[in-house]
Amino acid sequence: MDVAMSRYEVIEPKRDTLYFRVGSHGLISFHGRNYNIKKRMSAEQRNELMRDADFLRVGSDCYVNLNKISTIADDYLYFGDQGAGCKRLPVSKRKQQIIRQLLRERSSRPLPL
Repeated sequence: MDVAMSRYEVIEPKRDTLYFRVGSHGLISFHGRNYNIKKRMSAEQRNELMRDADFLRVGSDCYVNLNKISTIADDYLYFGDQGAGCKRLPVSKRKQQIIRQLLRERSSRPLPL
């Protein structure tokens, strides 16, 4: 049990998180492929995470990891295959267009040497 708990306490949002929701009193709810974890963060940590270029605000309290989106279809963002076990998040048409544009810009950018 301790091994599993210590593994979840060391979350790297850019690498592990599909999306997160900001709650009250510094509580952040991280959503990954196989987990949902709530973690308390300082105001500085929370603000740094919310300003990160890899995350985009899609709702009043919800930020998605642009690197983890696999498909945009049927007013949903999909993280992985569109099968039954896939995590998905509803988004507005306007946010879908913004996300598509950002993903196009990222793919056309040359890789650093």
